[in-house]
Amino acid sequence: MAGKKVCIVGSGNWGSAIAKIVGGNVTQLARFDPRVSMWVFEEEVSGQKLTEIINTKHENVKYLPGHKLPPNVFIGKICDQLKGHLKGDAIGVSLIKGVDEGPDGLKLISEVIQERLDIPISVLMGANIANEVADEKFCETTIGCKDLAQGQLLKELLQTPNFRITVVQEVDTVEICGALKNVVAVGAGFCDGLGFGDNTKAAVIRLGLMEMIAFSKLFCKGPVSSATFLESCGVADLITTCYGGRNRKVAEAFARTGKSIEQLEKEMLNGQKLQGPQTARELHSILKHKGLVDKFPLFTAVYQVCYEGHPVQKFIQCLQNHPEHM
Repeated sequence: MAGKKVCIVGSGNWGSAIAKIVGGNVTQLARFDPRVSMWVFEEEVSGQKLTEIINTKHENVKYLPGHKLPPNVFIGKICDQLKGHLKGDAIGVSLIKGVDEGPDGLKLISEVIQERLDIPISVLMGANIANEVADEKFCETTIGCKDLAQGQLLKELLQTPNFRITVVQEVDTVEICGALKNVVAVGAGFCDGLGFGDNTKAAVIRLGLMEMIAFSKLFCKGPVSSATFLESCGVADLITTCYGGRNRKVAEAFARTGKSIEQLEKEMLNGQKLQGPQTARELHSILKHKGLVDKFPLFTAVYQVCYEGHPVQKFIQCLQNHPEHM
């Protein structure tokens, strides 16, 4: 019986790190086809197509330099024509930490993919900084999958001795964690840029986690259990993002330099975008619509600093006046 074919859509640093894992695993597992396809947005690097560089040198020199991708990972130009070219029993897993704009203000990326491709979509979220995953430093991650059999298949495809996976069925909760923690990380970056210490940052992380749980219960379809927030997708991803992620890094520079978020993105992110401020705007739209802005002072403060010109120096007031302290 032919092995299941694997395709990775996207080739940034995270997509390339996952390609390294998947490319290594499929050669050891009979149930998967040993050739992995990768779809990439075509760019030129030093006058040469990025696809050609990866196909010949097996390295994504722009987004994950210094890491060889297994030679069974090939690239086709990304396009809008995936739909109609998938087998009827195809399944997908989204590794995108962010949200899309929907008619009600916020839509999960997995929902968008599922609607457009008409296939079941699981999610993978965790404390997974791409370069550390590619360096094979030990970490954990979480797969959210309603169908546990599919979840186990994805775990088999993606797990390694240093990339350990737990499968849970609360898909929406797992995914919303991956988006909400970026907002909290912006707050953590403000604290760093303003010169506050680790105690203050710990308060941002704790109060941010409380708001993440409260918002998830408000937003997610189906059950939301506190146990899911103890998985890698929850508290672990929140911690690593508040200490090491790009949202924290740019927010610190914003508080320190006074430059705009847009300017700092261009200077610091090599073509990548911040999710935190945009997610804060989407959250604010929903909370305002539901009359719940006052219940989420940390999320609201991040939005106000990023979009309404509130001085970043006043960010600390959202901690001092948090409902948990009243």
